[in-house]
Amino acid sequence: MVTSLITGGAGFLGSHLCQRLLDEGHKVICFDNLLTGQKSNIYSNLENPKFQFIEGNVTEFVDISDDVDYLLHFASPASPKDYRDNPIHTLKVGSIGTHNVLGLARAKKAKVLLASTSEIYGDPLESPQKESYWGNVNPVGPRSVYDEAKRFSESIAMAYHREHGIDVRIARIFNCYGPRMRPDDGRAVPNFFIQALKGEPITIYGKGLQTRSFCYVSDLVEALFKLLVLPEEKMSNLYKRIFNIGATEEVSVLTLAEMIKSQVGSLSDIKFHDLPEDDPMVRKPDITRAQELLDWSPEIDLKKGIEFSVDWFDRYKA
Repeated sequence: MVTSLITGGAGFLGSHLCQRLLDEGHKVICFDNLLTGQKSNIYSNLENPKFQFIEGNVTEFVDISDDVDYLLHFASPASPKDYRDNPIHTLKVGSIGTHNVLGLARAKKAKVLLASTSEIYGDPLESPQKESYWGNVNPVGPRSVYDEAKRFSESIAMAYHREHGIDVRIARIFNCYGPRMRPDDGRAVPNFFIQALKGEPITIYGKGLQTRSFCYVSDLVEALFKLLVLPEEKMSNLYKRIFNIGATEEVSVLTLAEMIKSQVGSLSDIKFHDLPEDDPMVRKPDITRAQELLDWSPEIDLKKGIEFSVDWFDRYKA
C-alpha cells in the first residue's frame, strides 16, 4: 500500500489533500501541531483504518516508524495574520522544519512535495509571474518571516536534491479559497464573507486596486496531486521541479469584495484603510508549465467558486 505523510495535514489545504489521497487508496499519516490547523477538518477520517493522526511539531525531531512513499510538507502558518502573530515559529517551520522533513525523506527514500508560495515573488516587477522570475522581496519587512522562510525551504529542498538525489517537487501556490478556511483566517476571502454575512463594514486596505487571482480549492488539490505523481523523467531539467499553481483570472480586491457582497445579498458598506507595508500590487501566475506538464488548468471560475463557498462561511455569521 502507498503511504503518504502530510505535515500540516489538519490545515485548510492539508486536510483536502488528506481526503484526496485516501480516495486514491493511500494510507495517510496526518502530522500537525494544530497551531493553525483544526482537528475538525479531519474528524471524518479519524475512524478510517488507512488514516493516522499524529499531533507533533516539525521543528522538533520527526520520527515515523512506517515506510513512507510520499512526503507532502504543508506545515506553516499561511495567512498574514497568522505569521504576524507567530513570526519566529513561521521561520522555524520553513527552516528547521523543512530540514527535518527532508532528512526523513532521505531516510525513507520518499518523494517530496513542498508547499511553497507566490510570496516568493514579493511585490513583483513583472506580471504574470513565471517560475524563472527571482522576485522582489523585502528581506526584513513584516512579511519577510513567511517570504524568506519559503525561499529558504526551496533552497534547502533543491540542495537535498543535488546532494542526496531526493526527488523534490515544489508547488508555488497562489491565492486559494474554499471550504475549511478558518473564519478568522485574516485573508481577503474569509474576511469579506464573514463581514458581508454579518452586515458589517467590509475592510479593504489601500484603494482596493491591487489585483489577485483566486483558485478554488478542488482545482488546486487536483494540480497538487498531478504534481505529486508526475513521473520524474518529466522533470529532468532542474527548474522544471518548480510549478506555479493558481488561477489566472485576475481581479482587483475591490471587485472581489463586490462579488461576495452581491452573492450573499449584503448591504455592507466598504471601508478603506491604509495599505500594509510590502503588500503586493499585482499577483498572477504564469501556469504554462502546469498546463504543459500536468495537463492542468483551473476549471471553476471565481463567480462559481464564490457560490460554492457561501454555505461554509454562512455557518459562522452568528
